[in-house]
Amino acid sequence: MSGKLQSLVAAELALPADPRAGAMATALAERYPGAARAVLFYGSCLREASLDGLMLDFYLIVSDYPAAYGKSWMVAANRAIPPNVFPFAHEGLVAKYAVLSQGDFARLCGMGADNVSVWARFAQPSRLLWTADEAARDAAVEAVSRAAPTLLAHSRPMTSAQGGLDLWRTGFALTYNAELRAERQGRSVSIVDADPERYAAFADAALADGLPPSPANPAARWRALQRRGKWLSVARLAKASFTYAGGIDYLAWKINRHAGTAIVIRPWQRRWPLLGAITLLPRLLKSGSIR
Repeated sequence: MSGKLQSLVAAELALPADPRAGAMATALAERYPGAARAVLFYGSCLREASLDGLMLDFYLIVSDYPAAYGKSWMVAANRAIPPNVFPFAHEGLVAKYAVLSQGDFARLCGMGADNVSVWARFAQPSRLLWTADEAARDAAVEAVSRAAPTLLAHSRPMTSAQGGLDLWRTGFALTYNAELRAERQGRSVSIVDADPERYAAFADAALADGLPPSPANPAARWRALQRRGKWLSVARLAKASFTYAGGIDYLAWKINRHAGTAIVIRPWQRRWPLLGAITLLPRLLKSGSIR
């Protein structure tokens, strides 16, 4: 892919971020010598003036999973239900990071992805804080440049309004229904309204370059993405109970922060985090805390 949108993506990825986030990205890459290709910083922390007390979000892109983990069951886990997610702390900051291979990252940003989780996130702003070399930088820009056209191509048949901002709002509303989300109602619209100039410029560039063909049956495609997304959310939660120390406490923190709830994790739920996390789901779904 090349054109106006890729130029915008490259420029946005190169924008400065908090130096502490940059140092954290470098330290994260150093944990995976020979495997790390790029580290991307994304999420709500991009907009925060102070990172203290927040949970930062990174994607670590690796050459392949055996290079990242060696001979480990985590190779199979990352291939079967990407990504693997881990906690990380550095110089007083805490974060979680998701691991994807370069191939999976490019695939999951594109139209062929079987779930929305990666392209929905990277259609939003992010920063490329560390790369192994120029080839890794180019590959990251190329992959991220696929995300916005993928979202817009999926959303265009689902709305009669064809304006760029309306396409974004429709797309984010649909993607939020394709995952278990802890955010309050209206969050999908507020993403666009927080920076309408950025989203208008990205939509104009994507439309000028030409969107990929929309799905032949867009409503059926979204139903499939929503079914797959809900199942994957639960599967990733189960997997994180093995890969993510303190994962159930993070889950409660995230839901409380975004949904205004007051969930308190009990000692038995920490002892058996998989069972504890699963027992939270019916109550949270019933209350609307997650959707």
